[in-house]
Amino acid sequence: MKNYKNDFPFFENVSDIYFDSAATSQKPKAVLDKLKEYYTSYCANTHRGSHDLGNRATREYEEARETTREFINAQQTEEIVFTKGTTEAINLIASSFVSQRFKTLILSRLEHHSNIVPWQLNGFKEGENLFIIPMNDDLSINLKAYKELLKEHPNSFVSVTHVSNAFGIINPVRELTYLAHKYDSTILVDGAQAIAHIDVDVKELNVDFYVFSAHKMFGPTGVGVLYGKYELLNQTKPYQGGGTMIDDVSFEKTTYLNPPHRFEAGTQNIAGVIGFKEAIKYINDIGYNEIVRHDMQLIRYANSELKKIDSLRLFTDSDNICGNISFNIDGIHHNDIGVLLDKQHITLRTGHHCALPAMKYLGVDGSVRVSFTIYNTIEEIDIFIKALIRAIGMLK
Repeated sequence: MKNYKNDFPFFENVSDIYFDSAATSQKPKAVLDKLKEYYTSYCANTHRGSHDLGNRATREYEEARETTREFINAQQTEEIVFTKGTTEAINLIASSFVSQRFKTLILSRLEHHSNIVPWQLNGFKEGENLFIIPMNDDLSINLKAYKELLKEHPNSFVSVTHVSNAFGIINPVRELTYLAHKYDSTILVDGAQAIAHIDVDVKELNVDFYVFSAHKMFGPTGVGVLYGKYELLNQTKPYQGGGTMIDDVSFEKTTYLNPPHRFEAGTQNIAGVIGFKEAIKYINDIGYNEIVRHDMQLIRYANSELKKIDSLRLFTDSDNICGNISFNIDGIHHNDIGVLLDKQHITLRTGHHCALPAMKYLGVDGSVRVSFTIYNTIEEIDIFIKALIRAIGMLK
């Protein structure tokens, strides 16, 4: 297994084992260098003025949009909207597209709070116009029940995660999309946890909207992507008002630019978007075949070692997960495990992982989550397992 750590300056300064990439990933040197280059060589605003610095900033920014389009195989560059993250992208669609068009909403029980709260803010409530897809015993979506929901509530808006941030479950997006369209419904997929681990082709998946964040795929924080089919984006009203997104303004009325610019009011995170382009290049240079191979080797090995520990409850099976593993130890609070592992320089996440409805459904208030990416190794898992056994022994 190749060690990619040398690409990440973080590990030159921090000796901890970092198993929290599902929360945010570390950044390769190429991304950090690109951020520095912008701020030290051509720091200027985009889409304004005619000077060379502004022209270069605009060119780099728009090249990032085209790079993103190619990365997810969107039909056209105008289908790529830059946001500040997955959360903002979902809020944008909830308030500017869905709230006035759809009477019913369908979610899965695995959703992150960012794919629950925006809908509630826009008037959707369980028991009235919000319907939840049941889960199977292995936490996968019950496709039969989903189909029945769509039959009963056609013309719904469906919003589901591609990969669960709490449990790593991979949802069958292609089939979910096919069924949604069969019953005249529109679908948004939250790809925040998938994009660093799965080769996403929005044209092949045929999703209507796909959203994700740069910081979970080696890019900067404060940058996200909203992909939408152009005809749908063109029906979506602006989310915010300000500079850049207007065609003409008077005190009587304002007309807006076409997508994507009508959704990018004000000065964007220019450096972040340019750095994000470099993160995409980094992933492309490695290739998803290598990323998937590396990921599955870590997941399978960690699962096999965790299963050897008495009183450990794994929430998911390695055959249908990627990116992270979630577990608890009988009789020990997950936060206590996290504290003792941190003392042994193992950085991971404990808690409800912003997925409280799923945790309540399982009858727990949280779990220990180990999340991996390309810079993690088998040797780190061995160190983690020893530290975990030591922590359990102390707490028992």
